[in-house]
Amino acid sequence: MSRRVRRRVEEKGKEEVGFLEIDENLTLDEKGVLDWTRLPDDTVITVFSRLNYRDRASLSSTCRTWRTLGKSPCLWDVLDLRTYKFDAAAASSLASRCANLRKIRFRGPESADAITNLQAKKLREISGDCCRKMKDITLGVLAARHEALECLQIEADFCKMISSDAVKAIAICCPQLRKLWISGIREVDVNAINALAKYCRNLTDIGFIDCQKVDETALGNVASVRFLSIAGTANIKWNLVVQHWSKLPHLIGLDVSRTDIHPNAVLGYFSPSFSLKVLCALDCPVLEEDATFVSNNNHKGKVVLAVFTDILKGVAKLCVDTPNNDRNIFLHWRNSRKDKKLGEILNWLEWIISDSLLRVSKSSPRDLDNFWLDQGTTLLLSFTQSAQEEVQERAATALASFVKKYFADDTGWAEAVMRDDGIRLLLNLARSWREGLQSEAAKAIFLAVANLSVNAKVAKAVAEEGGISILANLARSVNRSVAEEAALGLRHLCDGEELEGAIDEAGGVKALVDLIFKWSSSTGGEVVLERVAGALANLAADEKRSIEFASVGGVHALVTLLRSCEVEGVQKQAARALTNFTAHGDNNCNAAAVGQETGAIDALLQLTRSRHDGVRDAAAGVLLNLCFDDRNQEAIAAAGGVEALVALAHSCSNASRDLQESAAAALWGLAASEANRYELSIAIVREGGVAPLIELARSDAKEVHETAAGALWCLALYPGNALRIVEEGEFLLLMDEIALIGTSTEGTSKSVYLDCTRRMALKHIKAFVMTISDSQAISAAVASSAPASLVQITASARIQVIWQNLRGTSNNCGWDERPSGVLFIHPTSYKEELGSL
Repeated sequence: MSRRVRRRVEEKGKEEVGFLEIDENLTLDEKGVLDWTRLPDDTVITVFSRLNYRDRASLSSTCRTWRTLGKSPCLWDVLDLRTYKFDAAAASSLASRCANLRKIRFRGPESADAITNLQAKKLREISGDCCRKMKDITLGVLAARHEALECLQIEADFCKMISSDAVKAIAICCPQLRKLWISGIREVDVNAINALAKYCRNLTDIGFIDCQKVDETALGNVASVRFLSIAGTANIKWNLVVQHWSKLPHLIGLDVSRTDIHPNAVLGYFSPSFSLKVLCALDCPVLEEDATFVSNNNHKGKVVLAVFTDILKGVAKLCVDTPNNDRNIFLHWRNSRKDKKLGEILNWLEWIISDSLLRVSKSSPRDLDNFWLDQGTTLLLSFTQSAQEEVQERAATALASFVKKYFADDTGWAEAVMRDDGIRLLLNLARSWREGLQSEAAKAIFLAVANLSVNAKVAKAVAEEGGISILANLARSVNRSVAEEAALGLRHLCDGEELEGAIDEAGGVKALVDLIFKWSSSTGGEVVLERVAGALANLAADEKRSIEFASVGGVHALVTLLRSCEVEGVQKQAARALTNFTAHGDNNCNAAAVGQETGAIDALLQLTRSRHDGVRDAAAGVLLNLCFDDRNQEAIAAAGGVEALVALAHSCSNASRDLQESAAAALWGLAASEANRYELSIAIVREGGVAPLIELARSDAKEVHETAAGALWCLALYPGNALRIVEEGEFLLLMDEIALIGTSTEGTSKSVYLDCTRRMALKHIKAFVMTISDSQAISAAVASSAPASLVQITASARIQVIWQNLRGTSNNCGWDERPSGVLFIHPTSYKEELGSL
């Protein structure tokens, strides 16, 4: 190469100084801008190596030179497909790059079927998870097409379709196999294990995890095995195990975690003639309940790792040169790397301990609080620094599960994470360029960091380490699973006051609004959008941030969501964000801004017809706040808002109390209009709004009852409305009475029936109006039933007496002491006003 970056290292005592030397031919153009197409080849390859597969492919298409460099074998020796849809078509498109592929990770049996299309003859390692539905034939084909395979790992919670036949096929087809880990299968019989012993002479690491049955006798025939794990496997005949496994000449590590192994079986491994060095027995109830065994420290040179032992101290016994004050033996070994054999043991221990801790954190019903506080968290944080990517991911996921399962309002939990610089370590994982690790790290940050942020120290650590910015960057990822987890973390973090400063410094509001614009134009981003809208809803509740929210286009972003997305969660969170945004300020600037946004009111009215209560409730809340602005009231009415809100009130009689209250409050907001009070009140009554409000006013829920009563109060300020309310209220009461009497009116014509009920209603009207009006005028009006006379009477009546009748009360509320005249009550102050009556 004529141009390349050369890294030189000069030693100055104990210091190492690294710097870049660039050939003089690589210069800036006349504008002072670097010409990227002239970068040295090895620099371009380094950049490529830090990109995900999508970005790598996009960058390769820039020019012919980069297309060639993008196919460099070193860029395609490892392929992680877990966060992608991988099928035969995708495999065919990648096949030309995968001639030297050595390691592949996949998720699900569909991806496994497509791997053979890569034609990666040099594949050495296959790792798959979520393989519950994988079949024998799929596993057999994978083995048959990749004879050079050295490592095969298949993870499944419980797989009914993989049998011993698949294990036997693997043994026959992959003679160079060194590591075999399979979890969740039904049975591994004697024929399968004997085939491994016969054909796989280099097999040193075996793991049959959470299997229903494994032939323990046959395992004694695999003479090459050095590390054996049967964690979680049931039906082990422990009286046979020691006799047969003690004959394994090279076995130095045994994992029996999460089994029912008993003390006598463990004591058998302490024989000096047994080559075993370390026994891992995490979460073994029978051992932990035996006080004599727990107190026994005479392990005859063997190291036992269990819940009741100091695991880090036990591991340190395997290393003769470990400093006495070094608690983290794993980190110490990573920094020294002097003994390769010891490294092999420690890598295995990282693998099996992280696997067990992950499974225990998710499912263990027993009380292990002290273990997590004393050493479990320390171990997991240590594993986040492992050189093994799988171990890092397990540690992050286990930390998240641990916090979710065991977190309480106790600073001890937060201190356990903080003690070993856990916040920084978790955030460092999220900074990784590997997407698989990003996804798990983002999940851990959400559950671990976000949940623990109620602690002031943790919140401060999150802010200092730039946690908001990290999650915001992850949420921009084109990888949907990464973006989803990061968005969830942002939503939770935006709900804490402790992180307000960090959110502002990181430009959190703008970052979230930008994410809406990014994902609203993409397919399949509904989960991200819901979480981002939820985060904005939390932020918009703060008046200061609501101003920034408006300035960066937040209103337009949320209205766009309401108009374009039909997903319940997205609609609900977007409407909730607008509700919080429009709830600030006496001058109604925010409410006016939403009302003036094109399509906002139409979209909100459309949401009131949703079949989901939560969406209708949120939409009604926004519309209520919009009624603070006179122009919004006119716009709502012009868009059919009266009809929509009356229909909402009609439809929510059996809905949640929140929705009932919101529906009544929205109608109250229109009825309480300053500029359009008369027109809107008349329209509400004309559209049939009285009956549902009366029904809601009879609710047993105080908030619903008072809100509906407030709406009726505002409507009744006009004589025609007042009469309509009294008539409909009495009519509904009479309907109840007639229903109790029975069907005595059967056969009576509808007109006669209505006339009877009307005359009965007039008797009720006379009963309460007589108490506050001229008796002679009332008698004349009732006798004539003239509408004009009735209007005159109701206009002179004090409104509070009408509500005494509707509520079925007399003087117990004190309303009869209210001065006569018109009273304007806005729904936002109804509790104070009604409380004073």
